[in-house]
Amino acid sequence: MAYITSVIQIITLFAILFSTASSVDFNFPAVFNFGDSNSDTGELVAALGDFLELPNGQTYFKAPTGRFCDGRLIIDFLMDAMDLPFLNAYLDSIGTPSFRKGCNFAAAGSTILPPTANAVSPFSLGVQVAQFFRFKARVLELLATGKKLEKYLPTEDFFQKGLYMIDIGQNDLAGAFYSKTYDQILALIPSVLTEFETGVKKLYDQGARNFWIHNTGPLGCLTQNVAKFGTDPSSLDELGCVSKHNQAAKVFNLQLHALCKKLQGQCTDLNATYVDIYTIKSNLIANYSKLGFEQPIMACCGYGGGPLNYDSRIACGKTKVINGTSVTAKACNDSSEYVNWDGIHYTEAANQYLSTQILTGKYSDPPFSNKMPFLLNLRF
Repeated sequence: MAYITSVIQIITLFAILFSTASSVDFNFPAVFNFGDSNSDTGELVAALGDFLELPNGQTYFKAPTGRFCDGRLIIDFLMDAMDLPFLNAYLDSIGTPSFRKGCNFAAAGSTILPPTANAVSPFSLGVQVAQFFRFKARVLELLATGKKLEKYLPTEDFFQKGLYMIDIGQNDLAGAFYSKTYDQILALIPSVLTEFETGVKKLYDQGARNFWIHNTGPLGCLTQNVAKFGTDPSSLDELGCVSKHNQAAKVFNLQLHALCKKLQGQCTDLNATYVDIYTIKSNLIANYSKLGFEQPIMACCGYGGGPLNYDSRIACGKTKVINGTSVTAKACNDSSEYVNWDGIHYTEAANQYLSTQILTGKYSDPPFSNKMPFLLNLRF
């Protein structure tokens, strides 16, 4: 099955290589990323002094790296495509070789709005932007002492010419469903996006000009949400996903897209690329079998067996006593057959496919296609 999946993904890759729309220049000297667990490369575990056990990281890194995945995330594949090294987490200083090509401020569990008292992460978008300001100020301060640190730190022009990637909002919506009605969640979205706009404008005022903004995916298709909110079959859509969660995500995305257009209009030298992650992920779930996957919603790493293999009481890789018995949330035999890794996050195989679709450019506004050398940098 893994072989079939690889063949299909290679065919998809070559189809992308020979696409024929207008090209775009991806020659960015550095990338600065903001977000949640979808792009966290070790921030939260470093900040909290926590550990992710195997099988997290087992597929590519062969060890846990702070990523909530069996291997690489979408951002890792995108960095490869830009011929840039994987982004180091801002707070993960031990063993970090260099921040010269960028820095990752994304932290698992983060929200756009300021965190609540019981939040998983204290690093909301506003805090991540503030961390970036300190990072930039400290870098420039150190570089002013001499050139010996230039090989480790981004130079001043890298901050202006760099790419600012933002992938956040999933936790604002998904978390709200635990305490709010659907109508209340819809009413909350404008204030969430006002906070998002504030963050982008602060970065712009600091010289950021190139933005890459991901919308949020089909939240109702995450194993965790199906297990919690999909017990009534009438709450599910034709894909087996929770309808209200996906509808809320669509409303959020429509308003986020409009905000990107607004920012582009207000700031003529701002380049904002809006990426429709929702459609790409929905297409994957709808066509999973054609794309070489066997399980679109069931978690690979979890506890409980079919149909979801998810128990909110025990996270992937953890051992816990449940109902008097010690149990472990173990990984499936072949993660390449699964879209979902641990009930919340995607597998490396799914992330790889999603990345190839992002790189076609047809899911972006403005759309783009890729120069062949750009995409050939991808490592498999």
